[in-house]
Amino acid sequence: MAAQPYFSPELFRFLKQLKRNNRREWFAANKGRYEEFYRNAALRFVADMVIPMRKISTWIAADPRPQGGSVFRIYRDTRFSSDKTPYKTHLGIQFTHAGANEEVHDPCFYLHLEPDNCFAAAGCWHPDTRSLARIRDAIAWKPEDWKKAKRGLALEGDSLSRAPRGYPATHPMLADLKRKDYVATVAFREEQVLRPQFPREFLRACEKLSPLTAFLCKALGLAF
Repeated sequence: MAAQPYFSPELFRFLKQLKRNNRREWFAANKGRYEEFYRNAALRFVADMVIPMRKISTWIAADPRPQGGSVFRIYRDTRFSSDKTPYKTHLGIQFTHAGANEEVHDPCFYLHLEPDNCFAAAGCWHPDTRSLARIRDAIAWKPEDWKKAKRGLALEGDSLSRAPRGYPATHPMLADLKRKDYVATVAFREEQVLRPQFPREFLRACEKLSPLTAFLCKALGLAF
């Protein structure tokens, strides 16, 4: 890994200004800043994480391709959104499971960089109906394994208002069976992201989150 920081304070300055000036004309005038401090920095980070991420799991992929790889596009899909601003105001990087069919929604690790909101995340966000049923069954059948997997983590995301179909309202694991998302995060301060040793801190966060990911992968029939 590089001895120099991957990310510069200029990344967060760029994102703050983009939030205030989320227009194509402004972005075009600042395209060089985007290339240097956002895109190129993120691609370099991903390229240097290919081997380290294998220590978490040989099935977790860091893909440094400029198109279709681990770094999310900054361009928003506004077709079905009332928010027509053209650009995302954060940097997102995903490390997906090599055996998964759906890149984003199956178990993965994720890095989110945004002014005053930086974190690592892992788990399943909005899994499809079949996957969600398999996760709930795994929790119900192996509650002790589930408790170990989520130990020390605060799960986030949406939940049902009542017990899912097939489970009684008195089920001891009801709170987790009602979940529609199975995601946990580890927060970072901006100054952490700007340090040369940030990749090690990100890996430590992934290690903390890996029992959750491993449980979810097993529930979905994926190796980990």
